[in-house]
Amino acid sequence: MWHDNETTVDYVNFRLVAKACAELIRDTGGEPISIGISGGWGAGKSSLVRMVASELSPEPAAREKVEGAENSKYVVVTFNPWLYQGFEDARTALLQTVGDAVLEAAAQNAGLLEKAKSLVKRINFLRLAQLGGEVAATLITGVPVGLIGKVVEAGADALKSESVKDGIAVAKDASEATKGLLNEAKPVSLPKEIQSFREALEDLLIDLDITLVVFVDDLDRCLPKTALSTLEAIRLLLFLRRSAFVIAADDVFIRGAVRVHFAGTGLDDDVATNYFDKLIQVPLRVPRLGSNETKAYTALLFLERAHRSGQLDAMNFEKAKASVEARLRETWTGKAVDLAFLETLVPKGDTKLLGLMGLAERLAPLLFSASTVQANPRLIKRFLNTVFLRKALAKPQNIDVDVQVLAKWHLLERCDETTANALAEKVSAESEGRVSILHDAEVASKDPESTLPSPFGDKSFVREWLQLEPLLGDMDMRPILHLSRDSTVRDFGADDLNTAGKALRDALVAARNSNETLKQQIRDAGEFQSGLAMARAWELRRSSRTWQKAEEVLMLVEVSRVHPSAGVRAAALVSQAPITQLAPGLVSALMDFDWMKDVLSKWEKDDQLPQPVKRAIEHARKK
Repeated sequence: MWHDNETTVDYVNFRLVAKACAELIRDTGGEPISIGISGGWGAGKSSLVRMVASELSPEPAAREKVEGAENSKYVVVTFNPWLYQGFEDARTALLQTVGDAVLEAAAQNAGLLEKAKSLVKRINFLRLAQLGGEVAATLITGVPVGLIGKVVEAGADALKSESVKDGIAVAKDASEATKGLLNEAKPVSLPKEIQSFREALEDLLIDLDITLVVFVDDLDRCLPKTALSTLEAIRLLLFLRRSAFVIAADDVFIRGAVRVHFAGTGLDDDVATNYFDKLIQVPLRVPRLGSNETKAYTALLFLERAHRSGQLDAMNFEKAKASVEARLRETWTGKAVDLAFLETLVPKGDTKLLGLMGLAERLAPLLFSASTVQANPRLIKRFLNTVFLRKALAKPQNIDVDVQVLAKWHLLERCDETTANALAEKVSAESEGRVSILHDAEVASKDPESTLPSPFGDKSFVREWLQLEPLLGDMDMRPILHLSRDSTVRDFGADDLNTAGKALRDALVAARNSNETLKQQIRDAGEFQSGLAMARAWELRRSSRTWQKAEEVLMLVEVSRVHPSAGVRAAALVSQAPITQLAPGLVSALMDFDWMKDVLSKWEKDDQLPQPVKRAIEHARKK
């Protein structure tokens, strides 16, 4: 099985992008830099971030190979705000993470250790003040009322004090973190404290001769409030000398989160775009896999599995990876990742691996073009995990079925569930599991002018699937369907849905129109569970989605109406639409929502947007 976590193992030539990104950081000459890595769910943002980090902080044995590594020192901090959501304010968690990293870097320098400890005290003080909270009348210390009160009850006591001295005494007792920062003669000014903190951190980085590189990941998995809280903390640390930020997030999601944050303020929509753009100096999108990359990625996954099982030795596996990397660098010259090339990756005489290379060559074009996969690395892994899990289940049940057959059938399940279910219903013992209409369709598919029989319809994907080897029309489909009994419960990874969330997920999948019962279920499930249920329902409807009807986005519309914060996630989901398939009816159902504005603007600028959809958007804007 292939894990679903981020990795530094590069199968699609991301390493070139990671090296370029690391080089940007090295070439700053100590000046600050911020880089934004953007891409949709499963595109490989986290893996690219880890590759950049490994370029800056390679393993000890590899450091001498990195140009300039002996003259440069990087303190690499990886911060995941999603882990703190609901437990600790993301702003204060980021500050503390940075403080701990700098303190560790100064541990071996006696002269600077006290300076680092002083910096940590300042961080603790800012944490105490809950930096970025409400603005109110100040305490005697100059810290806004309510901010300290969230952590300690000293604020109320200070207000009741009869003298400045008593007020300061109370504030001093509030936390050890304030010692040395409060002075009876000089009330604390929070803006000055922030500036002092920035100056202290910058000076310490220069004295230590290090560059602080902060990687912020999984920002688009957070609720809007947490995402904005983290961005505010980043803003506090941004643009200091000897610092670099690499922020991985779906830019559509972040702009949606900013819009939610400023909802009702009357600010212009451009604020959402400008806010994020001002944080990012160098925008970088995760490269999308093309047809060649999809073939290479699928083939290397097969070879990795063979290596783990002992079928392929380490030397041949490393040789195959190097060969693929070299070929992908040359595809622009016309050199393709074709079957002839894939077969050179396999030791001579290994017929089993040769067969898998053929499968990779046949599957990749459909995994690339199918709207339900679109060459998404995470979805390709999950697809193959399901296939090989079913293969593993076949052996103890004495079922002899080839992995290529299982892969072809699961591809139809994944990309056209309606057709797969219709075929499954025609499998019976009377016909020994053979489906005559499937045989007829495979024959007809070879003639591009022919009409496919029902239930196949006139879909380009289905026509290509029917021609994909091996042909299934003369096979007994019963063992395949027996192993596919999990197909009614799709594999979308870990699920945090509770009972109410699962019930709402099922209701959203079944819903075709708005009704009060559905709205009440959404209210009862709550904000977090409703957002999850919406995302799961969206995935379950993926295979039947045509991008033509308003009912297909009903789940996004209904949940975001009840819980506006869900609009950020809804925008991220709908932004992945194949733009050429969009119809006015579906788009019209989304036009009134603030969270769709960025997506609509992006679609309008795309030359492939169908003219009827463009006219519908223009007409809506004039109203």
